[in-house]
Amino acid sequence: MHPIPVILIFDIGKTNKKLFLFDEDYQVVQESSIKIAEIKDEDGADCEDLDALTQWVLSSITALKQNNAFDIKHIHYSAYGASFIYIDDQGKPIAPLYNYLKPYKETTKKQFEQNHGSMEEMSLATASPYLGNLNVGLQLYRLKVEQPEKFNKIKWALHLPQYLHYIVTGELAADITSIGCHTMLWNFTQNNYHHWVLKEGFDKLFPTIQEQVGLHDSSSALIPYLSSFTEPFVLISTGTWCISLNPFNDSVLTIQELNQDALCYLSYSGKPIKAARLFSGKEHEQALLSLNKHFNTPLDYYTSVKYNSNIKIDETVQFYNAINEFEASHFIDFETAYHYLIASLVQKQVISTNLMIANSNVKRIFVDGGFSNNEIFMNLLAKGYNQYEVFAAAIPQASAIGAALAVHEKWNSKSIPNNLISLQYYSTKN
Repeated sequence: MHPIPVILIFDIGKTNKKLFLFDEDYQVVQESSIKIAEIKDEDGADCEDLDALTQWVLSSITALKQNNAFDIKHIHYSAYGASFIYIDDQGKPIAPLYNYLKPYKETTKKQFEQNHGSMEEMSLATASPYLGNLNVGLQLYRLKVEQPEKFNKIKWALHLPQYLHYIVTGELAADITSIGCHTMLWNFTQNNYHHWVLKEGFDKLFPTIQEQVGLHDSSSALIPYLSSFTEPFVLISTGTWCISLNPFNDSVLTIQELNQDALCYLSYSGKPIKAARLFSGKEHEQALLSLNKHFNTPLDYYTSVKYNSNIKIDETVQFYNAINEFEASHFIDFETAYHYLIASLVQKQVISTNLMIANSNVKRIFVDGGFSNNEIFMNLLAKGYNQYEVFAAAIPQASAIGAALAVHEKWNSKSIPNNLISLQYYSTKN
């Protein structure tokens, strides 16, 4: 029996690290995942265990290559952004993969502005709202200012997808999708690194920009949709972050949009794509802790709760306390409380997504990721968008398939299938 031609995709999220083998019909023939416990950086803050991640990737490849059932034609990568790995002249990491949620010192921010101008002007030019360590360019600046001895050892700074490419192939490369995702590195008007990056000499730490050397996961998740649909749409990609992406909105990013956490990504073809972000997955996770504790329910109890149109949402009810914790005690039962929680997330989602729908001809909204499987979320979102067609998009592992599609010609002898995405329509009459 001949081995099956496949592509191996590593899809590295903040919480789950996954690998997939796709055959030439884009069917998953093998998959596995791992959760790697975080470790502490030098300040005691949580961060990625880069050694454990590296070991898992390399050992997985070794094991798969010993499996005679598969012929691995290519390896590609999708991973979360705001992730620099700093390596020395020996090719070894010299610092932790810092957590993008780590607080950014106000003194360092002020020093940056004194040297390079206001954050507002910088944000407009780089299509990046100020987000502290979520602006990975500011991570690099922080290291130079606060830890110069460590900074001076840096030979190369690699985003996580390109670090994975490096440890597998030994090749150093940069990728436009990782550079163009709220990094504050890229001047979207001049289509080059911003002058502050050149002034600091950071560009010398970045390898040459190349194609097909790993993708930022949000940009990767959009690829299957662009391959499948030509009519204008907005994709709400849900997970820890809920990101509304509109590849059909060519309007210039405004200060007002930036202040509401809108930004631009760069697609793998280098085209700016407007997006707006919410931290809804994390908010959902934290609120569930309060719900489960109050109602003495198991962690996954919410998955059994069905949409109930008879539960009327009173938008005047205040159910977050002063420290922004969900007040489960305000509700008679878990089901009612959970409907209110999802309603609050949907209200925020509509405001965020509206930023992307403006100035475009969008009539369809696709939702993928975790909330696409949540019938309460989907029904309430459809009600919020009763003049649009709202669909839950079922595509297993969109960012992984996107990474495979981006290198289709390198490994696949067949045409791209036309049934990659299945849609479930949500009527506003429900």
